[in-house]
Amino acid sequence: MAAAITVRRDWTAGELRKVARDCADGDQVRRLLAIALIVDGGSQSEAAKLAGVTLQIVRDWVLRFNAEGPNGLGNRKARGRASILNDQQRARLDVQVETGPIPAAHGVVRWRLIDLAQWVWDEFGLSVTRHRLSRELRAMGYRKLSARPRHRGGHRAFKKGFADRLTAICSKLPRGTPVELWWQDEARIGQQTKLNRR
Repeated sequence: MAAAITVRRDWTAGELRKVARDCADGDQVRRLLAIALIVDGGSQSEAAKLAGVTLQIVRDWVLRFNAEGPNGLGNRKARGRASILNDQQRARLDVQVETGPIPAAHGVVRWRLIDLAQWVWDEFGLSVTRHRLSRELRAMGYRKLSARPRHRGGHRAFKKGFADRLTAICSKLPRGTPVELWWQDEARIGQQTKLNRR
């Protein structure tokens, strides 16, 4: 059985309980009260039972408290996965994105994520998924931009006669009959959704 780790004694149990009373983070309060119980003379096993955690977790809390004090018991944000590219590789990728592909050499006229993933494999021998590469590029300050589709003038002809056409339709209907206007792109006519099992 592992020996208990001693708790630093520059904080009294009363001071820890006061910090817990003023704290808004429920998880940190629970950790502070467990440490206060240990400072009062209780065992780490009793503190684990009070907090509803294992003895190893209480030991981790004690280590954090010893290193950083009450602030070390606050919730921490997970760091996430480490970057797959180092700084030099990221700099070369940045140059490659900025200069764009050479159609004869790369076989594409603009970079897609799948093409850049292939370039990363060819250059560095690193296998990277499109999703992971997308996160890398976002961290480097890149955003996906796509051109807005432009109508070729047909909408002007539609707008020009629209009011007259609507008036002609309404004049043929009985007075007070509601008229619904539907646009095909918004009505989703012809949409076929997936047949998922419910």
